Amino acid sequence: MRVLELYSGIGGMHFALCESGIAAKVVAAIDINPVANDVYRHNFPETILMNRNIQSISAQELNKLNVETILMSPPCQPFTRLGLKKDALDNRACSLLHVLSLISELKSLRYILLENVKGFEVSQMRDKLVDCLERCGYAYRELILSPCQFGIPNSRHRYYLLAKRKDLKFCFKQTVLENDLSSELSGLLPKSQHSLLAEKSGKINCKSGRICYTLNNILENVEQSKYSVPSELLRKRAWVLDIRTRESNGSCCFTKGYGHYAEGTGSVYCPFPDETIRLKYDEATNHEDDSDKKTQILSELKLRFFSPREVCRLMCFPENFDFPEHTTDKQKYRLLGNSINVHVVSRLIFLLCTEGENK
Repeated sequence: MRVLELYSGIGGMHFALCESGIAAKVVAAIDINPVANDVYRHNFPETILMNRNIQSISAQELNKLNVETILMSPPCQPFTRLGLKKDALDNRACSLLHVLSLISELKSLRYILLENVKGFEVSQMRDKLVDCLERCGYAYRELILSPCQFGIPNSRHRYYLLAKRKDLKFCFKQTVLENDLSSELSGLLPKSQHSLLAEKSGKINCKSGRICYTLNNILENVEQSKYSVPSELLRKRAWVLDIRTRESNGSCCFTKGYGHYAEGTGSVYCPFPDETIRLKYDEATNHEDDSDKKTQILSELKLRFFSPREVCRLMCFPENFDFPEHTTDKQKYRLLGNSINVHVVSRLIFLLCTEGENK
C-alpha cells in the first residue's frame, strides 16, 4: 500500500502505520514546519519529505506517486476555543479545503484517515469533508476516542474519520458517531503491549471506566532541577495543577503549551503518594497570608513536569523515536502537543485496512 502522509509533523502517522502491521510504504510526507521536518527527517531519513505548503500540491503530482492512502492530521486551531472557532473561514483551514478538492482526481486513492480535535465533529468543515467523500464514492466511519480506552494512562480525546471506497467493505458497523471504543471494535483488535500491560498490572480509570496501567511504567530517571515546577508558578497557580504520582493510572492531555502554561496543558509529577500531597496542600492552606511560607511548603513536594521522553511514552511513540540533539525541550513539548497518539492511530489504520462483509 502506497501512503501519503500530510501534515506529517514529527512522524506520528508514520510510526502508527509501522505499528499497525499493515504492509505499506510512505511514498511522501509533507509539512511546512521546518522544526517538525527536522525531527521527521532524523527518524525517517529514507522517506521523501517535502517542506511545502499543502495548497501547492497538485493532483497530477499525487497521481504520479500512485497514492492509495492518505493519512492526515490537519491544523486544529480553526475548531478550538483558543483558535476562536472560525471553522472553514479560518485561513488555516484552506489547506484541508484544497485536499478535498483533489480527492475526486486521485485515481488510485482507496483509503483516508483524518485526525483532529474533539469539536471537529460539529464543524462546518466536517460537513464539507463528508459531503466530498459521499460525492466521490467513499463510505466513512467517525469516532471520538482516547488513549485511556486502550489501557494507556492518558486522556486525549480526538475525532477520527476513516474512509474507503465503497467497493471496499468496513469490518464494523456504524450508524452514528462512536464516542467510545465499543466491545465490537475492541474484539476486532489484536492484543497489544498496552492492553497486556493494563491487564497485568492496571487499575480501573475513574474517568474512562477502563483498566489502565500506572504511570510507573513510563517514568524515567531525570534530573529533578531540570524539570522542577518553578516557585513562581507554585506561588500563583499551585491550586490548578493536575498532580499525578507513580501509582496514578491517568494523566491530562498534553498540549503544545506544556511546560509554559500551568492550566489545561498537561499533568505534573510528584514522587510522593497522594496522602502526602493532600497533607502538604492542607498545610499550605493554613498560610494563605504568607505566600513565601506557602510556596516553601509546596516546594517540598518536589513537583516536576513530565520529561519529553515520558510524554513520548504516554503518546506511545516507540523507544527508538528520538529528537535531534539541538531540539530544545520547549520545541519538543510544542511538537508533541501537536502530534497524535501513535497506538490509537495504529489500531484505526488496522481497522481501516481490514476488509469486512457489506457492513
